Amino acid sequence: MSSRLLTVSPSPHVHSSESTQKIMYRVVYAMIPALAWSVFVFGWDALRVTLIAVAACIAIEYLIQKYLLKVSPTVSDGSALITGILLAFNVPANLPWWIIIIGAIAAMGIGKLSFGGIGNNVFNPALVGRVFLLISFPVHMTSWPVNHQAGIDAITAATPLGLLKEGIKNGTPISDIAGLPHLNDMLLGNIGGSLGEISAILLIFGGIYMLWKKVITWQVPVSIILTVAIISGIFWMINPEVYVNPAYHLLTGGLMLGAVFMATDMVTSPMTGKAQVIYGIGIGIITISIRMFGAYPEGISFAILIMNAVTPLLNYYIKPKRFGGK
Repeated sequence: MSSRLLTVSPSPHVHSSESTQKIMYRVVYAMIPALAWSVFVFGWDALRVTLIAVAACIAIEYLIQKYLLKVSPTVSDGSALITGILLAFNVPANLPWWIIIIGAIAAMGIGKLSFGGIGNNVFNPALVGRVFLLISFPVHMTSWPVNHQAGIDAITAATPLGLLKEGIKNGTPISDIAGLPHLNDMLLGNIGGSLGEISAILLIFGGIYMLWKKVITWQVPVSIILTVAIISGIFWMINPEVYVNPAYHLLTGGLMLGAVFMATDMVTSPMTGKAQVIYGIGIGIITISIRMFGAYPEGISFAILIMNAVTPLLNYYIKPKRFGGK
């Protein structure tokens, strides 16, 4: 009989068939319905923007890793593909190709590889690219092509949040602001905006798929959505002529895209459920504060990046109970 009754070895002790590549491609599968709808709505320009963004992100990651960092390229893991699609989801369909490439350089070079690559970045790379472009090219980034399904004969049109911000700024009551879409149009995607802003219901379906596949957890998206709904609902009940129905905040802009696909990024979001709820509440508060009181009509990108910076603190102070601990 062996004298070794107990084998001590370092963690992990539970093995799984899951891999980074499998998880990344499940996220890609979840985005396909929204991507297909954006192509249907905006035409081939949406596909053009997506292909350029994806190709640029993959190429930039490969070149930086191979020739600057001198490490083995990791483009096959699917993370650069996701960043490219999310970057495309955050820009207008009529954005010039060279601006898309600049956004990809900012996303991959500054947002990801400057921190050491996947697993090390503090901020969501696609949002770094989006905010970099918004600050550098504000006119291009806020010139929205018309939704082909909306039946409007124009080259560009304001987003619902843009219409709200401009109307409220001019002192126009909510009920008198022209051009605001109906709730059905917002849910089904018959509105203007970036590629990822016009398909709320398909983004929700993508989120359900990722929950089913256990790619994400419910705490982050639910806490963001509930926080925005509760705060905007309180102000709406106080004065519905100054503050819009909460459904507008939930179904327009990048809220669903941010809550489902960007705030839930495994690397840049907290590890524990309690920390994720706090993280989501923080994103919701900052988002609705910028939308209602800030200079920009949209605030989800800034909110996620700010809370990305808080994530290390949440992970440090909110830890799971140690096995055997009191």
